[in-house]
Formats: sequence, structure tokens, C-alpha cells
Amino acid sequence: MNARDRLPDAAQLAWRAQRVRQATLAMLAGLSAEDCLLQSMPEASPVKWHVAHVTWFFETFVLEPREPGFRPYDASFRELFNSYYVGVGARHPRGQRGLLSRPPLERVLGYQETVLQRLLDWLERGAADPQALALIELGLQHEQQHQELIATDLKHHFWHNPALPAWRPAREGAREDPGALTFRRYPAELAQAGHDGEGFAFDNESPRHRVWLEAFELAQRPVVNAEYLAFVEDGGYERPELWLSDGWDACRREGWQAPLYWLRQDGGWHTYTCAGLRPLNGAEPVCHVSYYEAEAYARWAGARLPSELEWEHAARQAGGVQDGDFAESGHFHPRPLEPGHSAFFGSVWEWTQSAYLPYPGFAPAAGAVGEYNGKFMINQMVLRGGSCATPASHIRPSYRNFFWPAARWQFSGIRLAR
Repeated sequence: MNARDRLPDAAQLAWRAQRVRQATLAMLAGLSAEDCLLQSMPEASPVKWHVAHVTWFFETFVLEPREPGFRPYDASFRELFNSYYVGVGARHPRGQRGLLSRPPLERVLGYQETVLQRLLDWLERGAADPQALALIELGLQHEQQHQELIATDLKHHFWHNPALPAWRPAREGAREDPGALTFRRYPAELAQAGHDGEGFAFDNESPRHRVWLEAFELAQRPVVNAEYLAFVEDGGYERPELWLSDGWDACRREGWQAPLYWLRQDGGWHTYTCAGLRPLNGAEPVCHVSYYEAEAYARWAGARLPSELEWEHAARQAGGVQDGDFAESGHFHPRPLEPGHSAFFGSVWEWTQSAYLPYPGFAPAAGAVGEYNGKFMINQMVLRGGSCATPASHIRPSYRNFFWPAARWQFSGIRLAR
């Protein structure tokens, strides 16, 4: 079976496009137009911009070159909602997206509704070729990425409000001890890494290739808050010998004393969640830590971070994507781990020690969509596994996420190796 035969047909894609868009719009529930305009830092984007941008992708890459008599919904949107596609044309500066009070939210919602309907009508006419179907699939996966970014960016925006507002209901979780951290040993062997060809994958997951892995051990669960708190209380943020040089500089420059969203109050530690400020739950996976903090913690714990290929090898042996804590829960906060927890997916993205680089034989896609991943393969580190803000249908063992080593606003956590 070749790649073309594995593509979803037009009817399946139309059904999925509606479900994915419903999930995007559901994230706006309870938000005001003012909430949707917030931009707390250049790396984060307003909710309104995210909704417009995922719509822009379909209008620009699918409809514009193919729809008979194509006319843009609004010609100015081509620049306003372009992200980093230099080949498409001008882009509004990323750090100034929060200044776009016009178009108003109502017009952005009208834009997404109109473009989605035009896409569905075009699919119903049966004019879609395999390349167009592949682009639509890419657009849906791209939109799911932005669903996660809406959750992470909005949380960061609200963190800057002294009232620390809630925007999602609280999820009560047990405060039980998840049990001692145990490790599983993996023997040295020649393994396969990368996408196996079944279903969708981004270009950076290919080609599949062989890799020699020396024997290693990997923790059976992520590090939890209680374990990380021991690092904090042992002076982990005051001990330069635990830190990479760049990490120590970032720690001093930014005044880090604990993970992002931790707050010491009334004699105890609390954490800001989408349900507001809550007492720190020791059984929850620690999250919102940078690569530098993860690496320092691992060193303090007498371990290290896994390579991304070690992580993928272990995750595949565990049976692939298992029942995890994903965006479908609607809480956007990792639930406490129970004794015996061993899932590799959901809850928190897990930093690896691997720089984000191309696999042997990697080649980006032709045209502007080739800018999607390849041009970012420098100065970033790979994370694996998905988080409580990742849609379950979006993740797989070969998925490679990547961020700058100082980034903390994503749901990023730690799994130890040795």
C-alpha cells in the first residue's frame, strides 16, 4: 500500500474538519472578547489570533490555489494571520499580535465559519486531489497544535492578572503517594526510530532509520511535585554546580526559584492552574519546567534525561499510545499519578537530552509548507509524549515536539534515565 492509498477520503476529512473546529471553538467557552486579545509575551499569541491563523492555513494553502473563482475573505488577513511562512509574503510582527484589536472577535469567528463552509463545499464537490487531501490533513493536525497553544498561552496571559482568575472547572484528584520511582532496564540493541508509515506524521518524524542504543534504564513514570519540591528545598536553584552554564545564567537572570506557576503563600506551596490557585499536589507530575531545570534536577537526582530515541524505543515497547491524560478531559492540568502509573503519553511533555535536528535523509516538503518544521532545527530541544493539553488523536510514539531550552510556559515535565 502506498502513501496515496492511506490518505483519508474527502468525506472522512470533512467529518474530521468539523470535529476539530468544534474542539477549537469549545476552548472559547466562558471567555470574553478582551480575554481573546491578551498577549503576555512575544512567544505567546492571543486566542483570537490562533483561531484566525488556523483558518488562514486552509484558506491560503488549500482554497486559494484550487477553489474556482477564489476570492479572499479579507485581503488584509493574508498578512495579519501569517505566522512564519516567509514564502507566502509579509507577516505582522509576532510580538505585536496583541495589538490587533481590529478585526474584532466577531469578524474572526465569521471568517472561520465562512472558510470552513467553503472548504466543506469544495470537498463535497469531489474536486480534491491527493495532494489537497494531504494538505487538509496537515491543516487539521496544525489546528490541533494550536488548540494546545491556546491552553498554554491563555494560562500564561491570566497568570499576569493579580486576581489569578479561573477559566476551567477544578478537577479533584487523590493526594496519594504515587509510589517510589522505579526504573526499567533496556538492553543494548539495534532499534528502529521514526514514523513507521501508518497514518499521519509530520515531516520531521521521518525517515524511519536504524539507531544503535546502548543499555539504559528509564523511569516508569514522570517526576512528581513532591520529588521536585525536595530539589527546591535542597537549594537546587542556588547551586550552580547542578546547572549548565546557559541554564544558570537564565536562572539568575529570570530569578527562578521554582517551576513556573508555583507560588509560596500562607506558609505552603501553591500552583496556578486553569481553575485558579490551588495547593500544590505532591502526586501530580511536575510541569512548566524548562530544559535547564529538568537537566539540573536530573543531575541532582543522580540520573540524566533520556535521549529522544531511548524514549521512543521504550514507549513503543510499552504498547504505544495508552490511556493518558489528554485535552479531552477539558481541565488542562495533569491529574495526580496513582501507584503503578506507567503511561508514556499525556499529562506532561517530557524533555529529552536530544537537540532538535533532522533525521538522516530528512528532506522538507516542497513549497511554503516546507517551512513548517525544518527551518527550526537549531537551538531547540526535543520533548516527547504529549500533555494534558494535547488532543489524544494528535499524538503517537514518533511525535517530536521542540522548544527553546529556557521555555517554561508549556506543560513540560521530566522523566529520568540512567
